[in-house]
Amino acid sequence: MTAAKEKGSYKRIRSFEDLERLKKSILAQEKPNSKTLVVCCGTGCLASGSDEVREAFVDEVRGQEPEEDIIVKKTGCRGFCERGPIVVVSPENILYQSVSKEDAPEIVSETVLKGQLIDRLQYEDETAGEKCVHEADIPFYKKQARVVLRHCGHIDPNSIEDYIGVGGYDALAKTLSKMSPEEVIACVNESGLRGRGGAGFPTGLKWESSRNAHGEEKYIICNGDEGDPGAFMDRSVMEGDPHSVLEGMMVAGFAVGARKGIIYVRAEYPLVVRHLYTAIAQATDLGLLGRDIMGSGFDFEIEIVRGAGAFVCGESTALVLSIEGKRGFPKPLPRPNTSIVGLWGMPTVLNNVETFVCVPAIILNGAEWFASIGTEKSKGTRSLP
Repeated sequence: MTAAKEKGSYKRIRSFEDLERLKKSILAQEKPNSKTLVVCCGTGCLASGSDEVREAFVDEVRGQEPEEDIIVKKTGCRGFCERGPIVVVSPENILYQSVSKEDAPEIVSETVLKGQLIDRLQYEDETAGEKCVHEADIPFYKKQARVVLRHCGHIDPNSIEDYIGVGGYDALAKTLSKMSPEEVIACVNESGLRGRGGAGFPTGLKWESSRNAHGEEKYIICNGDEGDPGAFMDRSVMEGDPHSVLEGMMVAGFAVGARKGIIYVRAEYPLVVRHLYTAIAQATDLGLLGRDIMGSGFDFEIEIVRGAGAFVCGESTALVLSIEGKRGFPKPLPRPNTSIVGLWGMPTVLNNVETFVCVPAIILNGAEWFASIGTEKSKGTRSLP
């Protein structure tokens, strides 16, 4: 019986073919029909004790000896925080709500080993008066079309293997091997992607401005400050799918000619900071960040800058000043366009987390696919707090 998925050590990726071989190797090790206890370990569920629940499952699994392996896996936020801790038993996708560590033995013995449902842990649709067995049956999930949150709640955010296994870094490989910077910008323009930070400025136009601007150095900044009260969309993504943030920034870097990215994140998001540092270290070790990425000649590195919690630093010029070590305060009108004059006076693409996470999906699925979602003036999906 397996308490946690074991991961192998992998050689440094030096070509696009290496990435594809690694992906096939990871998928070959997967056991899609294995019983898996997926425990939400996003901030919301952690606050309700999900880490204790996960440890209880690990202990319970070690004490059993069935013929098949049982995997205990932690993921980022599934979005149903009010009902946490959330546990999903796969491959049946049975969802249990408000799980406590005391429930672990019964879930393993009854649901995992015998296939029996535990009535008290199922969500009840009060409108229909019925118990919901599967995640897809719950009204909260039924009408969701997840683009930004496509991997959250399904992969271990601390596992680059999980991310690669679901197609992670394929968009970067396609960008570097098959597209020119101009084609990347055209694709983003045609998709209709607008900035998700609030202003709604067309992302492709912003990238094009920075690409065409003169500068000895160019920068990519991801705004993960998220100071709006009660807003946790960016936090959920950075916690649950940090590699998608890195990948979107790298595609942007290639498109505009930047070699360095900075993620500006609130220090009040400690779990986000840990997961981002882990993702950066993993990508660097595998050769997906740094010099000559996948043998393409493209260099890119990412660092994290933690904000001190000033709401005003979510504004672009204030954020840039804060990164430079100065007082984070918006510059007076007319403010300089950071796409032209940004960090250290250089052209700087500044987008928020959600905007960057849309980019890999657009590159892989095409501009027309993304443009087919949403409204006439606002393409794609939008995460809500």
